[in-house]
Amino acid sequence: MADHPREVRAIDGAMEACALEVADALDRLVPSPEGPEARVFEAMRYALMAGGKRFRPFLVRESAKLFDVHEEAALRTGVAVECIHTYSLVHDDLPCMDDDDLRRGKPTVHKAFDEATAVLAGDALQSLAFELIADEATHEDARVRCELTRRLALAIGGHGMVGGQMIDLGSEGQPLEMNAITRLQQLKTGALIAFSCEAGGVLGHASAAALHALHAYAHDMGLAFQIADDLLDVEGNSADLGKTPGKDEAAGKATFVSILGPERARAQAAMLAEQAVRHLDLFDQKADLLREAAVFVINRRS
Repeated sequence: MADHPREVRAIDGAMEACALEVADALDRLVPSPEGPEARVFEAMRYALMAGGKRFRPFLVRESAKLFDVHEEAALRTGVAVECIHTYSLVHDDLPCMDDDDLRRGKPTVHKAFDEATAVLAGDALQSLAFELIADEATHEDARVRCELTRRLALAIGGHGMVGGQMIDLGSEGQPLEMNAITRLQQLKTGALIAFSCEAGGVLGHASAAALHALHAYAHDMGLAFQIADDLLDVEGNSADLGKTPGKDEAAGKATFVSILGPERARAQAAMLAEQAVRHLDLFDQKADLLREAAVFVINRRS
């Protein structure tokens, strides 16, 4: 799939606007209390306000637009997803996990604070995500809130993001085949991306067919996203990435790039992006930015 500058500029503008809305909402929804517990909130805000593309909240917003969901409902759900994503980064960076000193161009939370505070900040971010989703301000229908809670718990638990991280840690220095790497990344990275795409449908009482289409789109786009990540880890630099490249190879981790090589991996990502777009055929022009998101993930530089 070729890079189309005009469309990429369009999605860049849309993502920038979404990122600003998410940052404002985070500032509003994550308190800065006084008292002995204030340090954990300071660490939470340090991690949350460090920037980032806010790609997952963008997916929530755009999927919600397909079903005319109220903007505040989509925004609050997107903020919850960003809290989960940030918690996962804080914990991933810990010495007992990936042991990184740099994230989004800044010292990681355990470096800026300490390891115990980083663990607690990640824990608090996860609980805050569920607090936001369970609130009536996110959706008036309790059944919708329950379904969002159920899906998010599945996406980030032992059969989702956490399970993927466990497989990743256990596979260091071990040869993995393509199917095993695909499953690992579907859990570690893809599950939260899938929730982000499906959340708009849940908020909008979407049909089973529409939810299936969004899930299929997220499946292929999420794998393309991860292949692009693997390529950036090999070909990127810390100034662009805001983190240390080359960590996977140094840890002896099998990746899409280590198995396929850069050129075949790049071609596979393009194929998956094209496939992802086709899953959106049942939607009208409201899905155009989701279509462009599939192009964005394979052409990004960070």
